Amino acid sequence: MANLTDIFSASGPMALQIKGYQPRQAQIDMAMAVEKAILKQHQLVVEAGTGTGKTFAYLAPALLSDKKVIISTGSKALQEQLYHRDLPKLLNVLTKGKKTALLKGRANYLCPHRLNQHVSHVPTDDNDIMHELAMVAKFATETQSGDMADCIGIEEDAKVLPYVTSTAENCLGKECPEYENCYIKKARLKAIDAELVVVNHHLFFADMAVKEGGFGELIPTADAYIFDEAHQLSEIASQYFGQTVSTKSLFDLIKDLRLLYRTELFDMIQLGKALDKLESSVADFRLQFPIDSIRGDWREAIKNPNITRAVERIVNDITFLYQVTKLALERTDSINHLFDRCVSLRNLLETMFDTKEVGFSYWYETTRRNVSFHVTPLNISEKFAQLIENSNAGWIFTSATLSVSGELHHFNQALGLTPVESFIVESPFDYANQALLCLPRYLPEANSPEMAHALVKVSLAMINAAKGRCFVLFTSYRVMNLVAQGLSSLVEYPIFVQGQTSKRILLEKYQRHGNAVLLGTASFWEGVDVRGSSLSCVIIDKLPFVAPDDPLLQAKMRDCKAQGGEPFSHIQLPQAVITLKQGVGRLIRDQQDKGVLVICDNRLVTKQYGGLFLASLPPMSRTRDLDKAAQFLTLIE
Repeated sequence: MANLTDIFSASGPMALQIKGYQPRQAQIDMAMAVEKAILKQHQLVVEAGTGTGKTFAYLAPALLSDKKVIISTGSKALQEQLYHRDLPKLLNVLTKGKKTALLKGRANYLCPHRLNQHVSHVPTDDNDIMHELAMVAKFATETQSGDMADCIGIEEDAKVLPYVTSTAENCLGKECPEYENCYIKKARLKAIDAELVVVNHHLFFADMAVKEGGFGELIPTADAYIFDEAHQLSEIASQYFGQTVSTKSLFDLIKDLRLLYRTELFDMIQLGKALDKLESSVADFRLQFPIDSIRGDWREAIKNPNITRAVERIVNDITFLYQVTKLALERTDSINHLFDRCVSLRNLLETMFDTKEVGFSYWYETTRRNVSFHVTPLNISEKFAQLIENSNAGWIFTSATLSVSGELHHFNQALGLTPVESFIVESPFDYANQALLCLPRYLPEANSPEMAHALVKVSLAMINAAKGRCFVLFTSYRVMNLVAQGLSSLVEYPIFVQGQTSKRILLEKYQRHGNAVLLGTASFWEGVDVRGSSLSCVIIDKLPFVAPDDPLLQAKMRDCKAQGGEPFSHIQLPQAVITLKQGVGRLIRDQQDKGVLVICDNRLVTKQYGGLFLASLPPMSRTRDLDKAAQFLTLIE
C-alpha cells in the first residue's frame, strides 16, 4: 500500500493536483487510523471537525487497500457528491484503477414495467402527472442507469414518481416481464462486481432488514464498512428494526389492484366493490385525527373507541379484499404479488391492537393525507453490536458531530460500539478570528408567544447588516412561517422559505442570487455546504430539543428512568447538543469564510446545562451585543 504520509504531504500528489490543497496533520492522522482499521478489521470512531478533509481521509485508504469497501453516507445528496465529485477526483490523483459503484434504494430507479403499465393506461387526468409521464417516457429511451436523479425536469418530490418506480411491496422480482431490463438488478450486479460501493444509511439498514427476513440482500457483503455522517445511524437503525404500516401503503395496494381490475379482471365486480369499501374505510380512518401533521402515542390513541372501530373496519375490509383476490389467483399470474401484499398488510394491521410488548414505542404520525403506525425498538445497541461481531469486517464511523462536551460515550453506547481506537480531530479553522457567536440580551423565553416577533427584529438587524446572506434555522414550521410573514414586507432581499420548492432548487436559487435569505427547518441544519460570502450569518431560533410530547422520546425516557438513568441528561441533552452542532456547522465551511452565529435562546446563559452546549461548540469569540454582531457583519466582503 502506498504511503499515506507521502500522499498527503506538501509535495505529494494531493498538493500537486488539487488546487488550494494544504497538508493537515489531523487529516493524515485520520487517514492512517482508517488504513489500520480496514487492514486489522476493527472498529474506529473519529469525530472530524469541519475542514479536516475527512472525506479524502477515509477515501484514500479505502481506494489503496485490496479490500472490498462499502461507504455509507447520510443522504442521497451526499452520496451523489461523494460518487460523482470526490471519488473521481481522488482516483485521478492516486492514478488508481478501481471498480466503483453507486447503489441507491429501489425508489430511485425507473421501473420499465410500471412505466409501460401507466403509459398504456394513464392513471389520472392530472395534467402535471401526464406531462411528467411523457418526460419519463422520453428519459427511458436515453438512460443507461435508470437513475431518476438524471431525469431532467423531474424533482425528487414529483407526483409521477410512484407510477414509474417500484417499492419492495409492488416489485414483481423475477416474475416481472421486464426483469432483464431491470435497472435495480443491473445496479446490484455492478455493486457485487465493484471493489468500492457508495450507498446511504437508509439503504444499508433496509438491506439488514431484508437479510434478517431471509429474502436475499440489497448490498453485497464487504471487508470494511465506512459510515460518514454517522451521528444519524441510531435513529435510522431504529426505523428499520421496527415495523410500520401506513394508509399510503394501503392506498398504493388499492391503486395497483384497481389497475389490474380495469385491465385483466374487469368482470370481477366483487373486486371493484372490495376496493371501494377498503378505500372508503382508509379515508375515514384519516378523518379520526386532526387535520394538522402530528405525532402521538398509539397506546393512548387506541383507547378512543372511534379510532378502534375505524381500525377494525379497515381490518374487516382488507380481509374481504383478501378473500376476493384469493379467488382470482388462478385467473392471472399478475395478481400473485398483489395477493402477498394484501396478506402482509392485513397481518401488520392486526399488530395495531397488540401494544403490550415492552422495550418498544408504539406511535403514530399524520400528514395532511396519511396516517402511519410505528412499532420502534427503544434500544438497538445489542442488535447492531451483534451485526458487527458476525461480520468479520472493519467498521469505521465518522462525522463532524459525534461528541458531547468532548466525549464520544453517548454515540458509542447508542450503537453498542467497543472501538479499538476513537479520537476527536479538531477543525483547522481559526474560529476565534473567523466567527463571532452572539447570544442576544433581552429576549423572551424560548416558548413565549412573543418569541416570533423578537426573532423578526433580530433577523432584520442581521439581514440588513449582512446585506442578505443569512440562514435562519428553526425548530418548527409554525415559527418559521410566522417569521417569514413578518420579514416579507420588511426585507429588500429575496427570501426563500422551505416548502416553496425542493431543497436543491432553494439552495441553487439562494447561492445564485448571492444576497438572499433562506428560512428552513430540520433538513437545512445538516448536509448543506454553502462556502464563501453568500452565507455570512446563521441565526438559530432556539436550542433544538425534541418536542417533549414526541411519543418516541417519551418512551425512551420512560425506559431510561426504569433502568435508573436520568432521562434529561442521558437522552434529551446529548441529542440536542449534537443537533445544535450540526446547525452551527453551516456557517464556516472554508478557511476563507467569516461569519456571525446568533442563537436566540436565553437558556444558554440562564440554565446550568447551557454550559454543556457552549463547551461543545467551536471556540468562537462571543458577545451579547447585537450591535457588535452587526458591525462584524458589515466588515465581511
